[in-house]
Amino acid sequence: MPLLGLGVYAMEDGPETENAVLWALKAGYRHIDTATIYNNEGSVGNAIRKSGIPRDEIFVTTKLTEDDQGYESAIAACELSLRKMGLDYVDLYLIHAPHYGPELRSASWKAMETLVSQGKAKSIGVSNYSESHLKELLGSNPIIRPAVNQIEIHPWLTRTDRVAFMQTQNIVTVAYSPLAQAHKLNDPVLVKIATKYSKSPAQILIRWSLQKGYVVIPKSSKKERIEQNVDVFDFDLADGDMAALDGLNENYVTGTVT
Repeated sequence: MPLLGLGVYAMEDGPETENAVLWALKAGYRHIDTATIYNNEGSVGNAIRKSGIPRDEIFVTTKLTEDDQGYESAIAACELSLRKMGLDYVDLYLIHAPHYGPELRSASWKAMETLVSQGKAKSIGVSNYSESHLKELLGSNPIIRPAVNQIEIHPWLTRTDRVAFMQTQNIVTVAYSPLAQAHKLNDPVLVKIATKYSKSPAQILIRWSLQKGYVVIPKSSKKERIEQNVDVFDFDLADGDMAALDGLNENYVTGTVT
């Protein structure tokens, strides 16, 4: 799983998504993160085909929407996503959120395991799961344990307890909204650190996630920002600067799922 990917949340189906994915792939990205609820899976698939890059070199994630939870509906939803994208499989399939109760969550996970056995998903995981939701899943003795939990995480929402638990269970942290949806790019601490390294505030935030050991999926539909966001492998943040960013935590959630 590539450590840095392009998220396509809230991008319009059609040229906006297609161009963003093509620009990202040209810039060296090999990880694209979409979801059923984003309504742009078809454009992701179109861009992958147009790129000319072999399918097995691109890591594709999509997600099961809450309304499709349940055994048969989850399998049908994944098959529909594959048809929309024109793909034989996804590299990672996630339960998008832990809504609608333990019975549906359990049935959905069994469906995810079936999808792996059928070769339609290479790996499976969850998104927006709390520690209690993870314990519920792990306590059910699943055939396949979740590979990842995709959660909102950035210096203003560090979620250290949840991340620590996930690390004990070998569950990878995938950080979405790593730029806090640009709400905090003018933070004085962040700006000072960005100036020190001659990098943009966004690049500093992405680097912070990488040095934490997270997979990070910044979203942008602008070519120059897509190219800038991947240019984060030529420097390291000093321990003191990492600590300063850690100190910004205020449990600031930008999304609707906590």
